[in-house]
Amino acid sequence: MAFNLENTLVIGISATALFDLCEADNLYKEEFKRHPNTAIDIYRAFMLKHEDVLLETGIGYPLVRALLNLNRYQKKGEAPLVEVVIMSRNSPDTGVRVLNTIRELELSITRSAFTAGESSADYLEAFDVDLFLTTNEEDAQKVIDNGVCASAVLNIPPEYKPDISDEQVRIAFDGDAVLFDESSELVYKEEGIEAFHNNEQKSQNIPMNEGPFASFLKKLAKLQERLPMKMEFSPIRIAIVTARNAPSDLRVIKTLRHWGVYVDEAFFLGGLEKSKILKSFKAHIFFDDQDVHLKNSSLVVPSGKVLYPSSSKLQLLK
Repeated sequence: MAFNLENTLVIGISATALFDLCEADNLYKEEFKRHPNTAIDIYRAFMLKHEDVLLETGIGYPLVRALLNLNRYQKKGEAPLVEVVIMSRNSPDTGVRVLNTIRELELSITRSAFTAGESSADYLEAFDVDLFLTTNEEDAQKVIDNGVCASAVLNIPPEYKPDISDEQVRIAFDGDAVLFDESSELVYKEEGIEAFHNNEQKSQNIPMNEGPFASFLKKLAKLQERLPMKMEFSPIRIAIVTARNAPSDLRVIKTLRHWGVYVDEAFFLGGLEKSKILKSFKAHIFFDDQDVHLKNSSLVVPSGKVLYPSSSKLQLLK
């Protein structure tokens, strides 16, 4: 049955973000260094030989499981609340192991794109994807530059195994250059903290422009409206964890109010370390644009880096 996905949250996720494909990927990279012409044949033989061996779960798995669990609230005859699409650079032949693992883990994922080495980012719009999670920075940059949808590169620290409940989806966002545009961040980078605070105080009643994750946040808010429980009882809980502090905090709250978006929790840390808050919040994922925050946050919760557009002045001010 075909559904209108206007009110459905659609997540595109690479196979390498959903499952641990490091062994196969490392085999290909090492073989490519020595014998570039035969590397793909070695990789294919490995994947075929192991296609009935279950893959270990990856960094994005807890989030996907929790999101799909929201479909328990789907009403008969309505579109699903959440859809997940596997986007993979594997060929259909080498992707069988991915599909076998999905079935064995009983994930309700029915749509996929296997592109045999080509960028899967080219097909996100065709699948109506709202958020694309990947381990490939080149693909994420392409999505950000083209403005197709929200996209983040998942950080995968060694031996990281998140243990997070799938009974409630918990998502945390940074503010500037993530939910909001980069104009305030540029004031801070170019003119300093005092100028930033003066600008935000003066502009507190002027809503900020939308950033790369604003449309995703609004889609989450729309999803909340389809759920039977509201506010603090909702199966979706959203937090903003930002380095902002007074007097720049009011502009954040008023902007969200202008967008008609309800956020459960907001933490204005004034430069304090974010990882302790995120650990307490038990986020399924945290989105930030700065490595200085992601380095520590990725040790306690799954974290995704939001890249700047290639044309952004922030590229020069990192």
